[in-house]
Amino acid sequence: MSSHHRLNASTQPEAVLLNAAAPGGGAATARAGSGADDRSEIYVARPILGRQEQVAVSEVLDDGWVTMGSRVRDFELAFAERHRTDDAVAVSSCTAALHLILHALGIGPGDEVLVPSLTFVATANSVLYTGASPVFVDIESLAMPLMSLEDAAQKCSPRTKAVIVVHYAGCVAQRSAWREFASRRGLFLIGDAAHAVGLEDAATFGDAAAFSFYGNKNMTTAEGGMVVSTQSDLLERVRQMRSHGMTSGTFQRHHSGAPRYDVTMLGYNYRMDELRAAMGLVQLGRLTAWNERRRVLTARYAEVLAADCPTILVPSLQGCDSAHHIMPVVLPAEADRDRIIASMRSDGIQTSIHYPPVHDFSFYRSQLPDLRLPKTEEFSRRELTLPLHPGMDDGHVERVVAALAAAAQA
Repeated sequence: MSSHHRLNASTQPEAVLLNAAAPGGGAATARAGSGADDRSEIYVARPILGRQEQVAVSEVLDDGWVTMGSRVRDFELAFAERHRTDDAVAVSSCTAALHLILHALGIGPGDEVLVPSLTFVATANSVLYTGASPVFVDIESLAMPLMSLEDAAQKCSPRTKAVIVVHYAGCVAQRSAWREFASRRGLFLIGDAAHAVGLEDAATFGDAAAFSFYGNKNMTTAEGGMVVSTQSDLLERVRQMRSHGMTSGTFQRHHSGAPRYDVTMLGYNYRMDELRAAMGLVQLGRLTAWNERRRVLTARYAEVLAADCPTILVPSLQGCDSAHHIMPVVLPAEADRDRIIASMRSDGIQTSIHYPPVHDFSFYRSQLPDLRLPKTEEFSRRELTLPLHPGMDDGHVERVVAALAAAAQA
């Protein structure tokens, strides 16, 4: 592959966490809606937070131990059990989770990692943090906006050491094919499962998986992430690296009475605190019901869109195992997306775009000026994300589609 498709990691950006949803998405808690008769704003994403979370956080404050402690460990074990794995490591964000996984696997300067460009920028940034270079891969098609196995094969080189598969919209697909792809080439297989919380297949997709608990995700701790792997030695390296490479944490030293510790590897300050873990335990207990609600709403969207918006494409993600994190649609090629967004906003309906291609951002474009990913670029130009969260009902779906149909026909 030509050198202009490869990114030099010599200039590394600061880790900046951005909301992948439109402004306001995930910023406030959900309230009960009354469907089509409710004229209140419909957010593209909205967490459900209530009395249980308040009580859990208050108990942490009353206990007085707010940094990483027993609740973090309880959350890790509960999350692992929910995803049918033996263990997990809680961290400060999904970005941190990806960085730690790559670092623990020995990815570094001179290495290349295959990544999709249709993702949040953190996927590629995490590769740069290690000194390695992300190599961007196109998607399969507008109807299947997942990373292309064929293009990935063409982008491989002797320097390729890993591939990060993003479970876009919560869809876990082609698991066997990606495992064979990685195994045949001796690559590490990493799952970016930011959209796929609650899916067992996402947790065991490859060598390790990174989950997100950001405010617009299927469950939230406000900020936070989790590393899951079936490899206990990998998890132990991640566990130590998340806290400066120290051999013990403050909580362990406090309760053991042994104040000494060693630093045996390069580490980072990527810890999760007790407040977020307490929230996470409550949210995790409701995740199954919320994901089922998302499935029902997604099915209803497909029905109403087929009837009322036949020229709008719904990507064929329903056939895969999915957490139904977002509801993407593809507008007709001639549609004015900005006008449709503005029209729907005037009707009190928030939308978003998932995602602007990472390789088109100024930072990446300056280093990869000639890179073209035609399918990713076309999908991103025409994609529109409709509201989807458990606080919605069928009436909200019908109101969203009615507004979309009117805007598209205007």
